[in-house]
Amino acid sequence: MDVTTTAIPGVLHLTPTPHRDERGFFSRTFDADVVRAAGIDPGAFVQDSLSRSYRGVVRGLHVRSGRGEAKLVRCSAGRIYDVVVDLRAGSPTYRTWVSFILDGDRQGSVYVPPGCAHGFQALSEVADTSYRIDRAHDPSEAVAIKFDDAELAIPWPLPPGHMSEVDRVAPPLAAVEQRLGLVGAGT
Repeated sequence: MDVTTTAIPGVLHLTPTPHRDERGFFSRTFDADVVRAAGIDPGAFVQDSLSRSYRGVVRGLHVRSGRGEAKLVRCSAGRIYDVVVDLRAGSPTYRTWVSFILDGDRQGSVYVPPGCAHGFQALSEVADTSYRIDRAHDPSEAVAIKFDDAELAIPWPLPPGHMSEVDRVAPPLAAVEQRLGLVGAGT
């Protein structure tokens, strides 16, 4: 498994090596020794979740207030356009975003550190996305940011499909910065 750094410090792209044969493939999608060597505590993850999305569906942008949460995100089947936005106060890459194509053939993962927003759009007819999360869910800390925030200018590849009511009416980043403790957080 290869670990690659990205333009946003702390956001990592983990790429396994699927072993393919006439049956299909076998892939190690998580290795405690590899993530530990990359600076991630493998024992910190307390919850595994799975979402199924249909082509065009947008989920996010989501971030957690308070201490935040770390996520290890993987598209286990199908294909997604995955986005991470740095919202860490004082970060030199504050308000910068990076994107990845994650798919079920390559089984790559993205590590999203606390303080970063995350979202994705399903590119295939069906996309299953797996998450390992380091904190139990607390709805009072959930923050949604408008997926098409003009200041972030994320170029989503498809017209937006169905989305939750929370995502559909989410405010722009500027409207939630105070709740996240980010007023004046830029460098």
